[in-house]
Amino acid sequence: MTILVSNDDGIQSPGLHELVRALSSLGEVWVVAPDREQSAVGHAITLAEPIRLFDFSVDGAHRTFAISGSPADCVKLALAELLPTRPDVVVSGINRGENTGISIIYSGTVSAATEGAINGIPSIAVSLDSFTNQDYTTAGHVARGITELVLRDGLPEGTLLNVNVPAIPRDKIRGVRIAKQGLGRFQETFMKRIDPRGRTYYWMDGHKLPLNEQDTDGIAIQEGYVAVTPIHLDLTHHALIEEIAPWAVELTSVIPA
Repeated sequence: MTILVSNDDGIQSPGLHELVRALSSLGEVWVVAPDREQSAVGHAITLAEPIRLFDFSVDGAHRTFAISGSPADCVKLALAELLPTRPDVVVSGINRGENTGISIIYSGTVSAATEGAINGIPSIAVSLDSFTNQDYTTAGHVARGITELVLRDGLPEGTLLNVNVPAIPRDKIRGVRIAKQGLGRFQETFMKRIDPRGRTYYWMDGHKLPLNEQDTDGIAIQEGYVAVTPIHLDLTHHALIEEIAPWAVELTSVIPA
């Protein structure tokens, strides 16, 4: 059994190290992760510069590489060059901070798992709902459990699982909820500054907007549940295809002959 582990918080992230410890007895764990933090890079890939790598050491891992690229680069390079065999599962995380709602679009953690799914490999992204809590033990147990189930039962083609664990004591977790992706998002703010040479620059900050939704990933973790959300690679709004079909004729008429 071969397990590929990656993340977006970087090779030294305690969440990644806990994930490897949790999965190490399930099979041969290979780690390919960014050499520095790559949070919120989405599914970016490196085209304009070389991707460099070096050996690293993570307890419990069979082999570890740190690379200069993005989380998606990590999985691409692992599959194409670094792993001797195709992994049975890709597990990304454990991320520092939740990846719910619209955040999954920005998340490098989710994108590493997405890259696995693109390549037809069952894939999982795991996040802990805290930026300050450094105890990833419970999230590690959840990650191991969901990995065992995925290895046993598989996932549909083009689908990955996004798992979010509330950062509360283990005995306070109320259970697991299979939840849809919400639309919760952050409201960004920008702090305008002037550098010593008189040039304007900005620091981006923001806060999470209150959720006004039901039965979603964000609500589940707010209520003390582990949220498991299946995500599909097909982004098509299928119900809208027939509705806007007449536009095709109108648009064709404006194309120059």
